[in-house]
Amino acid sequence: MTATRPTAVNLSWAIRRMMRVVEEADTQLLDAELAAMLEAEAQRIAEEDRAMNVQISRHGATLFSTPVSILTHCNAGALATVAVGTALGVIGQAWRDGHVTGVYADETRPLLQGARLTSFELARQGIPVTLITDNMAAWVMKTGRVQAVIVGADRIARNGDVANKIGTYGLAVLAKVHNIPFYVAAPTSSFDFSLPDGTGIPIEERQHEEVFGFGGIRTAPSSINAFNPAFDVTPADLVTAIITESSILRPPYEVSIAGLITTKPEGELS
Repeated sequence: MTATRPTAVNLSWAIRRMMRVVEEADTQLLDAELAAMLEAEAQRIAEEDRAMNVQISRHGATLFSTPVSILTHCNAGALATVAVGTALGVIGQAWRDGHVTGVYADETRPLLQGARLTSFELARQGIPVTLITDNMAAWVMKTGRVQAVIVGADRIARNGDVANKIGTYGLAVLAKVHNIPFYVAAPTSSFDFSLPDGTGIPIEERQHEEVFGFGGIRTAPSSINAFNPAFDVTPADLVTAIITESSILRPPYEVSIAGLITTKPEGELS
């Protein structure tokens, strides 16, 4: 099961917790009893995630004291997590605090999570959202339409390198060029303390058909190839801050992330 999402670390983290329940259970338990224990653990994970997301939102909202327009990529909201989400949780809290004027959402090719999911969630909250294609981000920044970028994360290495949906790295480079802060919002379950840097993060590659077209309609010639990595890795030196449920981490990340390791309960390290 963990092989289905090799880049994201949260799935394997949750599966390890579930497997621990099985391994530590009495071998004489009935199947129904074991199933009930697994359901209880799953509920605990969900409640912990809910609490972490709320705290991430509260910490992240403190980064904004005046109204700003924010750019986000892919989906890091309630549909991808539990409760309020991570990056969208921060945006939502800052909106309620009166410090967000609107959001630009990248469509996020090739599966359009930004168009289909993020824009839906933001609009449902009453937050003004403007959808753009991924290749419009540079011009949106250049013309002063956004003052911050916030994204989620699928895995974060010990040095602060961040794996997230393909296109995130490009946004971070653009934000650096335009002197716009680039924030990452993620729970501690997204940290992989076993990896010293992002070079060890496996990048999932998906079917070429996703690039050839969309919605079952092919738009590319049948004779060509495609390259479809689902994620990329943003170097830590492009990340302004990482927002977690415990605090806002800032460079040098080797030091601030090391503090997470010492405060995380034994057995919960990724």
